[in-house]
Amino acid sequence: MVNDANVDLQVPSRKEGISGLEFDTKGIYLASVTKSGCLTVHDFETLYYLSHSQSSCLLEDETKHLVHLTTHQQLDVVRWNIANQDEVACASMQSNKILLFDIGYISSEPVEVLKTRPTFTVHGSEVYNGLSDIAFISSDKSRLLASDLYGVIYVWDRRMSDHPCLELTTNLRSTLNSIQLNVEDRIVYGASKQGIIYAWDLRGGRTSIAFQSHKEVYYPPVTSVKLAQMLEKITSLKAQSDIYSKEIHSIDLDPSCPYQLAFHLDDGWSGVLNIYNFQVTHMHCPPPAWLHGKDMSTNSLHLRKPAWLGTCSIYAVGSSSDDGIHLLDFYPDSTSACHVDFNEETKSISEEENQRVLNKFIPLSKGVTACAAHPLNGTIIAGTKVCFFLVLPLPMRIKFLLEIK
Repeated sequence: MVNDANVDLQVPSRKEGISGLEFDTKGIYLASVTKSGCLTVHDFETLYYLSHSQSSCLLEDETKHLVHLTTHQQLDVVRWNIANQDEVACASMQSNKILLFDIGYISSEPVEVLKTRPTFTVHGSEVYNGLSDIAFISSDKSRLLASDLYGVIYVWDRRMSDHPCLELTTNLRSTLNSIQLNVEDRIVYGASKQGIIYAWDLRGGRTSIAFQSHKEVYYPPVTSVKLAQMLEKITSLKAQSDIYSKEIHSIDLDPSCPYQLAFHLDDGWSGVLNIYNFQVTHMHCPPPAWLHGKDMSTNSLHLRKPAWLGTCSIYAVGSSSDDGIHLLDFYPDSTSACHVDFNEETKSISEEENQRVLNKFIPLSKGVTACAAHPLNGTIIAGTKVCFFLVLPLPMRIKFLLEIK
């Protein structure tokens, strides 16, 4: 636990790092997972109290954790069950299983394990696909999705089986790093290592009966967007930089503006795709890591996972080139500092717009791998490459926006 952004911690270099963070819907608990296989559920008030204590560096009392266990396998993602907030799920890119834990039980064993069916090589041996991300259906606690390393999203109905009842497929055997369901649980988006965003419609055709069927159903995407082609349409960006396909680390729908799908790329670029017209509306392109003499090989160990602040279209992103976090103004019109049509010369200087938040960089003591924003007060928790939490006080102008919202 660190509450001072400038404190220099003498911590041994470790590769496990925090690989996933997520608050429950009320912001009471924070779940985290690490590359070394640790799943922990923290009480947010305890974290907040520690961050406001007199000492600049404190270790959290592990005996006060609601859950603290080791799964003996790498963990890459953790998600709360939206329809059952006593349940948390985690998965690994090295395993085909989803582990579900009930935080009301004092047990190191999951209450349920879901798994994919194995594939077979030409020699007949079984191959299991690792899982990269999880998404829960908000209206039904029994239904969830998970993406794998070969371009497939699996859909489970736990009342039917511990195996998937539906597979959403792509035309490429490429890792889907991140998935998102829209507000109505009707459209699922997937972001690939090849720089493509896919969309599947769960409403029509064969999928309308998929959850009632006991047979596997395979379903292709209704559309796909290659981000590099969308970025080439931004004249000002194309004039300044060579554009080519890049790995998408994460996608996230803006909770305050549901047609804004944020994306974050492996080179540190972030932006917004308007899912109504599939046009890129916002971009933030920080200097590349190599310009600062940073070793990019260490970044490849983690997928960076940003987070939206809940009410004001601000995107918190761990920097790829510096130890710190970018707070990006992704407000959904051209007054946003990141909007592709933003014009500083013609920007209005009205009193109301002077309260707008411009992009801000918050320097920290360690490299950030994952961010989580409290759903009510906007406090940002940052997970680092050395398994520390950083509790970040928000700049005053952002606090003002949260209050007026």
